[in-house]
Amino acid sequence: MKLKVKREELLRPLQLVNGVVERRQTLPILANMLLRAGDGQLTFVGTDLEVEMIASLRLGKMDGGEATVPARKLFDICRALPEGAELSLEVNGEQAVVKSGRSRFRLVTLPVNDFPSLEELEVKRTVRLPERALRALIERTHFAMAQQDVRYYLNGLLLEMGDGTLRAVATDGHRLALSDCEAETGSGERQQVIVPRKGVTEMLRLLGEEDDPVTLELGSNHVRLRVRDVSLTSKLIDGRFPDYERVLPDDGDKQVAVDRELLRSALNRASILSNEKYRGVRFTIGDGVLRAQAHNPEQEEAEEELEVEYSGEGIEIGFNVSYVLEALAAIETEQVSIFLSDPNSSCLIRPNGEESSSRYVVMPMRL
Repeated sequence: MKLKVKREELLRPLQLVNGVVERRQTLPILANMLLRAGDGQLTFVGTDLEVEMIASLRLGKMDGGEATVPARKLFDICRALPEGAELSLEVNGEQAVVKSGRSRFRLVTLPVNDFPSLEELEVKRTVRLPERALRALIERTHFAMAQQDVRYYLNGLLLEMGDGTLRAVATDGHRLALSDCEAETGSGERQQVIVPRKGVTEMLRLLGEEDDPVTLELGSNHVRLRVRDVSLTSKLIDGRFPDYERVLPDDGDKQVAVDRELLRSALNRASILSNEKYRGVRFTIGDGVLRAQAHNPEQEEAEEELEVEYSGEGIEIGFNVSYVLEALAAIETEQVSIFLSDPNSSCLIRPNGEESSSRYVVMPMRL
């Protein structure tokens, strides 16, 4: 293999593939990326056996071939070269030599045959939607995924497709985030898949703010996202996601309408003096006023008061302020509505003007 390429052309595919490659690997080959040159195209492949990223780059003249090179080292070399630099890569036997100007680097390669690849994806369903829409859908929900929960099916994002709608749902058992968007979901019954945390993280890194259509290909055990000249394949979590619709509260009899940014700022200030472990804040609502109170074991207290639209009878309820703040951060409308029923029931937070697209559920806590 022998080729010449501009530094800037090489940086993006190297950066994308490096996101998948783990720094600490039990298998040395997994710290490498596979380079494949031929037919005027240079292909980069990285995997950690759960997620696989493939990026391509069109090149002119080059000698074809395959090699595996240390992913992080090649990326760091390329990033450290000056802007506008041209570099050459030549593989001879067990070594790859990178040259640029007066710089020269010799990297050790590993056998191509040792490089693993995910099993072939048999596509059973294809979903198409704008790139910007898929990114927004994930951003509005992924923060509610569990982290290292023994209920492994909560450590991922549920994607549900059918009836021209793609829905994302995430929950850690204490709060839930749900959002919908329009998509070409194909014919057939509703289908659910659970994408693991790393697959979700890499999707977010890959997706931009363009309106170009992207494709999700679903198989029995994998999902593949195709964005222009890059494809990301992730294993799916084999498990049954809980019936989330059962925990979605109805619009409670107590509705609070409030300016999202004012509430967010007030809760951020109150949270400074909340208990660092439990992050509890007490909401007292009545007579057009919402009062947020927090205290900690050092006997320190914070109180914030703001005007809201509320005419029901008074209610006092406690929440983990971090959960409420993350839901508010995911909403883009100026006004939000908070639906409550009683101090022991979860609240429903919805953006005003997007009645059905996003919903956030937060469980109450005793304070």
